[in-house]
Amino acid sequence: MFPLRDTVRSRTFPIVNYGLIAVNALFFFIETSLGPQSFDNLLEILGVVPARLSLSQPLSVFTLFTSVFLHGSWFHLISNMWTLYIFGDNVEDRMGSVRYLLFYLLAGVVSGLTHVIVTITVYGVDSPLARMPTVGASGAIAGVLGAYFILYPRSRVITLILLVIFPWFVEIPAFIYLGFWFFSQLSSGLLSLGSYGVFGGIAWWAHIGGFMVGLLLVRLFTRRPRFYEYWYPDEYWPW
Repeated sequence: MFPLRDTVRSRTFPIVNYGLIAVNALFFFIETSLGPQSFDNLLEILGVVPARLSLSQPLSVFTLFTSVFLHGSWFHLISNMWTLYIFGDNVEDRMGSVRYLLFYLLAGVVSGLTHVIVTITVYGVDSPLARMPTVGASGAIAGVLGAYFILYPRSRVITLILLVIFPWFVEIPAFIYLGFWFFSQLSSGLLSLGSYGVFGGIAWWAHIGGFMVGLLLVRLFTRRPRFYEYWYPDEYWPW
């Protein structure tokens, strides 16, 4: 399933959301301009490495922030930024730009910590996985998805589904789309525990941790309730 757009119109210009997309794109252009070896070295230095994370090493803690703005491939970058483009503007609209930025960074940090805790607890600090750098905005964006799940459960996500070679466009309620997304992350995360932590090359527990931040903390960051122009009368969610 590939999301194309949602049906909720943002009433404010999502300056922070667009800014985050631009910064992530800029950082990736800088990464790719360095050459393969320097690219790998940068990910090693600024990515989250569970075995290296320690309060006694402030620079290692700082990677919880820097890793959120780095990506390992074009597909990694584009898929993340497209998801942020679809869902982030509405969450920023409800939170306000400053709160949204703080929320995004918090979700990114907690998602990284979740990955670190699961990796160290399950596999140990000396495992190869604990020495592998992890990068990407996926955890922070998962927090945005968790917030969207609470704020706009009855909105619709216009989704492209390919049936062999035939495209099928379907409107899926957001709570179903995002609920399925979280279930897929949780299932893959549990499977990863038996496949040395990374199932399909993805840090699933970072996604799970970020989504839970969105579910649990969205009310702390959301401004007073507002009314919106809905495309459908049953999208209203009274809080």
